[in-house]
Amino acid sequence: MGRLFGTDGVRGLANRFPLDGYTAYRIAQLATRQLLLNHKKQGRPVFIAKDTRRSGDLLEHAVAAGVASMGAEARLLGVVPTPAVAFITRELQGMGGVMISASHNPFADNGIKIFGADGYKISDNIEEAIEKDLIANNRIDMPTGADVGTINNDDASISFWINNLARVAGENVGARKLKIALDCANGAIARWAPKFFSDLGYSVDAIGVNPDGININEKVGSTHINAILEVVKKEHFDVGFAFDGDADRVIAVSGDGDIIDGDFILAITAKYLKDREKLPGNALVTTVMANLGLDLAMRNHDIKVFKTRVGDRFVLEEMQKTQTIVGGEQSGHIILAEHATTGDGLLTACNLLRIMRETGASLKELSGVMSKLPQVLVNIRVKSKNFDAIPEIVDVIRDTEKKLSGRGRILVRSSGTEDLVRVMAEGPDEGEIKGLVDSIARTISSHLC
Repeated sequence: MGRLFGTDGVRGLANRFPLDGYTAYRIAQLATRQLLLNHKKQGRPVFIAKDTRRSGDLLEHAVAAGVASMGAEARLLGVVPTPAVAFITRELQGMGGVMISASHNPFADNGIKIFGADGYKISDNIEEAIEKDLIANNRIDMPTGADVGTINNDDASISFWINNLARVAGENVGARKLKIALDCANGAIARWAPKFFSDLGYSVDAIGVNPDGININEKVGSTHINAILEVVKKEHFDVGFAFDGDADRVIAVSGDGDIIDGDFILAITAKYLKDREKLPGNALVTTVMANLGLDLAMRNHDIKVFKTRVGDRFVLEEMQKTQTIVGGEQSGHIILAEHATTGDGLLTACNLLRIMRETGASLKELSGVMSKLPQVLVNIRVKSKNFDAIPEIVDVIRDTEKKLSGRGRILVRSSGTEDLVRVMAEGPDEGEIKGLVDSIARTISSHLC
């Protein structure tokens, strides 16, 4: 068995190992054991939530049973976004939290993300301990009688999360009544986002708000941005927001129809905070996938850019290391460390709206802080992700790097969550870099597909 945990928890085809019911039960059981051992939080609950996938019910019950089998209380939050679980776990003193979601993946997939008592994803050491016990099928002591745990529904904690988010969103929203469009991806945010923004005083319309168990992320959401783009342009909205399935990501659209991805959001946020002397270290954190335009823009504003491997856990680790409060990925996974321990699409949208209100600028005007270099990205579905073990692939990557030397860059990496190899190139000539990416992609396909 390969490594169970990827960059964002356990993920795979639902009802197949490791996302079958029994393995989910064992993962939850072993995770609860580790939380008890490492955090000494006996008597505190484990909060459990899910997105709208049909398999969510199956896995929710399996996870809850695993938690209760170790003598802990499982509190079921139902369908809520990933960042809600992290926030509730930390602020309401849970022993841990579990989110059942495969984020932006197709509906047939699912996943298990585990948070510690501090609201952060569990460490590599805890993940490795869980994997070790699972592989060995180690027997563990389980309580009996009155010491068996319980499973309870929990609506009060959700109200706590919503009320806090409204506080963070800021006052005097109605002073500039913006017309906003939402794409909720038929996912975890579908029930919450339209009412949340409407209650704040915004004029709201929404798509992707009718989940049926199988339509999550289907032609909607942050990975299908054209859906919200069409709505914004047709109905003349001031701004649009497209979330992914578990709402830890968001991509924005300006009233003029420009796509405002995570790179732009980072640039806008960092400049806004620096101008107000509220950006510690005058720095932000992003990944190697960020557009070179972000680096150039931040250099012009004397803001340092720290780079990490792809994955929000690596972004967060670097933020903690550098004491940075703004970090994220081009995908729209933005971490605002003053308010959250993980990416939060709803919080990010609130942050952008606050900046628009306080500056009086449109999102298009704000996005002028940076310009993107042409970028081409191709995802190749493969049987093996070990592209760096194939000499022919290594050679074509090296030759491409030489061609772009000093004018752009090439990046080839394996996905941490899917059976994909991603090929990305940036440079001044879009036609040239497309040809270079296609050449690498063909070579990878011929050897690994």
